[in-house]
Amino acid sequence: MSRVAPAAVLAAVLVHAPLSAQQEPVLVADILRDVAQVEAKVVGLAEAIPEAAYGWRPGEGVRSVAELFKHVISDNWLIGGIPGAAPPAASGIDPADYRTAGTYEARALTKAEIVADLKASFGFLADAVRGTDAGKLAASLEVFGRPMTQQQLWILASTHLHEHLGQGIAYARMNGVVPPWSR
Repeated sequence: MSRVAPAAVLAAVLVHAPLSAQQEPVLVADILRDVAQVEAKVVGLAEAIPEAAYGWRPGEGVRSVAELFKHVISDNWLIGGIPGAAPPAASGIDPADYRTAGTYEARALTKAEIVADLKASFGFLADAVRGTDAGKLAASLEVFGRPMTQQQLWILASTHLHEHLGQGIAYARMNGVVPPWSR
């Protein structure tokens, strides 16, 4: 099987057209690799930032360190559950109701609980992506009130994770923590 040229992937995303059936499994594998790389960095940051800094926020009305990680957790469970997998009952996340993500994020959790939930939520998201066969990537879903293909959902999940990885890097550096992979 040949790899999909980045330009072909970008073109398919820009016109909202799914890749050909022969190329679809490569996209799933690429998303899984990307999610694993982001997971290693986000979990590494969560472990490296001292628990005393988990309440720190860069300004009023902006997520704290703990809230940032809880947001990643809740959205991993929410987005991973949209195609049909049920997030853990203990999470309280209902993929049909985005408000449940906010309810999860409002929980008071220790650093250890956050790190454990980060790992579990990344595992759940990866399992959901891994469960996508070639025929499902073009399937239409309703995501936050609008139609989207499952392929677009996984790309959204990946880009969302990168957004918050960047936020986590900034938070770590502002608290004097060097990201583990930069040492």
